[in-house]
Amino acid sequence: MKIYFYKMMFVFFLLTFVGCKKNEKTATEKNVTTENTIKYASGLAIYDYDGYSVVKVTNPWPDANKDFTYVLKEKNAVVPDSLQNHISIQVPLQSIVVTSTTNVPFLEMLGVEKKLVGFPHTDYISSEKTRALIDKGLVKNVGQNEKLNMEQLIDLAPELIVTFGVDNNNPMLQNLEKSGLKVMIQGDWMEQSPLGKAEWIKLYAALFGKQKEAEKLFNSIVNDYNQALESVKNSKAETTVLYGSMYQDQWYVAKGNSWVAQFLQDAKADYLWKDVEGTGSLGLSFENILDKAKNAGCWIATGSFKTLAEIEESNPHYNQFDAFKKKNVYTFEAKLGATGGTVYYELAPSRPDLVLKDFVKIFHPELLPDYTFTFAQKLN
Repeated sequence: MKIYFYKMMFVFFLLTFVGCKKNEKTATEKNVTTENTIKYASGLAIYDYDGYSVVKVTNPWPDANKDFTYVLKEKNAVVPDSLQNHISIQVPLQSIVVTSTTNVPFLEMLGVEKKLVGFPHTDYISSEKTRALIDKGLVKNVGQNEKLNMEQLIDLAPELIVTFGVDNNNPMLQNLEKSGLKVMIQGDWMEQSPLGKAEWIKLYAALFGKQKEAEKLFNSIVNDYNQALESVKNSKAETTVLYGSMYQDQWYVAKGNSWVAQFLQDAKADYLWKDVEGTGSLGLSFENILDKAKNAGCWIATGSFKTLAEIEESNPHYNQFDAFKKKNVYTFEAKLGATGGTVYYELAPSRPDLVLKDFVKIFHPELLPDYTFTFAQKLN
């Protein structure tokens, strides 16, 4: 957004300055005790004031040594001097570029998907609603995350680009800012709490003035998640679970404090690597996996496999697992969009209630007899 400076008569400037300072002081004193409106997300905080909000993004990537603060300012709002050194974003936005498919469902849930003007590698988007906008040429392909098309972004002139970083070395971010584009770093992908990931919808609500809608949507997700938890509260975690698949020469299992492990725990399953501390994944050899999980009762495989034959073709040794022999293998990644995007990767972070129901259906099918899988698919 371009900011225009006007020359004014001295007296008018003086009166305006004094008036602003007075309003500024009032606003600051009135709202000094405002509380963070975020309850579950650990890397996001939003503080609402009169005419503006302060957004704080912490832990945006592993071992991050910096936080980011943004001021979302409504028209004619007065922002205190103490916040003037932070990036100011005029809201509600009229145009945006996001760089992760996980952001797309938030825009659609809030009904602002038509404000999306660009996305890197649009083939990754699986949503039919946003794909229709892409097909009409209303959402432009702006390159790759690590190499965005700077000229096209300048031509599109989005009011904000929401992106993410994987470490402290982010030259693309610097280049975008040097080009005069406003950029916001977000870190929803770092959240390990299922409801924490979903609560990032409130960031997009603040950007588009949709706070009431987001509160209603998120509360509904929380209620549905809690109902699923309630359904298994008297169940025992009897099914032992193997998770993952081979990638090159390593099998990556989710650590015990990860997003995946939390779902398995909440669904009352006995995840075999639940005691491994940390988030993210742990790379192990096939021999290590077979030794621990040969007799696992269920296998949640990663990958877009459609059948057991496909999974065996990718690695003949997979047939050594009891779960494979008993045909108790599931994947959450088989459903693809029209251009190959994985529905689970896109939608699951914003709908943890549906993910949890899928897991409950797998491990305790008698509790959800009428529920149909959203993401999961059993391989035959």
